[in-house]
Amino acid sequence: MGPRVTITDVARRAGVSTATVSKVINERYGVASGTTSHVREVIKELGYESSLVARSLRSHKTNVIGILVAEFEPFSAEILKGASTGLGDSGYALLAYTGGQLTGGVGWERRYLSRLSGTLIDGAVLVTPTVLEADAGVPVVAIDPHAGPSGLPTVDSDNFNGAVQAVEHLLGLGHRRIGFIGGRSDLESSRLREAGYCKALADAGIPVEPGLMRAGDYRKDSTHEPARELLTLAERPTAIFAANDLSAIGTLEIAQELGLDVPSELSIIGFDDIPESTLTTPALTTVHQPIQQMGAAAIALLITLMAGESVEQTHIRLVTSLVERGSTAPPR
Repeated sequence: MGPRVTITDVARRAGVSTATVSKVINERYGVASGTTSHVREVIKELGYESSLVARSLRSHKTNVIGILVAEFEPFSAEILKGASTGLGDSGYALLAYTGGQLTGGVGWERRYLSRLSGTLIDGAVLVTPTVLEADAGVPVVAIDPHAGPSGLPTVDSDNFNGAVQAVEHLLGLGHRRIGFIGGRSDLESSRLREAGYCKALADAGIPVEPGLMRAGDYRKDSTHEPARELLTLAERPTAIFAANDLSAIGTLEIAQELGLDVPSELSIIGFDDIPESTLTTPALTTVHQPIQQMGAAAIALLITLMAGESVEQTHIRLVTSLVERGSTAPPR
């Protein structure tokens, strides 16, 4: 890449003053229409773009929405796809930002917002934030916050009933000894999925066995050990509900390592319906949460808030649905 094109470069090529170029860029009066057209052609030819910081200092607006995540992984990647679609013809651009895992931890969203708000973004979407008192100085919408809906406008999905659907599917196939690998203990979504697991078993008259439950953290590799523990029990489960797809994929890897055929010897069901769930062998039965729709809904809500308009509801909860694929079957 060559050096950045400046307003001086545009003025020199167009044969006008930098003040004239500035007026054209900022759509101010005092420039003849022919000169305006000529300057715009030069701007296009040179590929000039004013910096976000300079633009915000002039207009107090950047027309950029920040979408802030603790890390880029399959869930946040799907959120980004939906957010991009949700922009439509709004005139806003999207800035995806993470400080990396080393700057994560509780309160990461405050640190990220302090770097971006005011000069780089006009509003922000926070994906799974740890706290909801962001004090950002710009409108903020949270997606699937750790503690559940609170002060900030929020978008999430029906984690509880989605988990009920997953376990009811296994029960309907005839499974009675159903293991559970949970998600991170600090996430409300994890707690709701575990509660849904317990509720479905209780409704079926099946006692919840703590010995069939293991903690996870929504990551594939760290699911290997709890999955191995469950699958090497003297009386192992005939099915496992993993609290997200990455955990289910990790469980499938251990089942295959132990020589267990899925689904004839073990059924596995996940939660999320990320693209990777269709690539396993067999393809993963899962609970679909509309992740991309969550991203689009958050953007739509944020744009409304940035326009200063009132909204009917500040908490949007989207429905989940069961997706049957090849990883579940009746027990032998």
